[in-house]
Amino acid sequence: VQLQASGGGLVQAGGSLRLSCAASKRTSGVYIMGWFRQAPGKEREFVAAINRSGTGTYYTDSAKGRYTISRDNAKNTLYLQMNSLKPDDTAVYYCTASSSWTTSAANYEYWGRGTQVTVSS
Repeated sequence: VQLQASGGGLVQAGGSLRLSCAASKRTSGVYIMGWFRQAPGKEREFVAAINRSGTGTYYTDSAKGRYTISRDNAKNTLYLQMNSLKPDDTAVYYCTASSSWTTSAANYEYWGRGTQVTVSS
């Protein structure tokens, strides 16, 4: 499956962005979907994941209460609503797909190209 992320941009601290990730084929009932991010000079880190049906989610601590992951299975699209953004959220954000429930980047089989999010102070 091919993934294409979009929606990144430049936003001031405290602002919001909504990332989208379009999949080239059906992902509902097949893939766990997730978001990772990578800041300059840092390793890629897990942000959030959602189960196949969209009824279960999991977030890294820094995303809890600020980010919401969701999926529209009819449109084969994954979303990440990001609120109360901070400069530390600046990174390239990647959408991913996995056949199993995991927070490890090594276990995600499919990756989009990423979209840049920059939060200014």
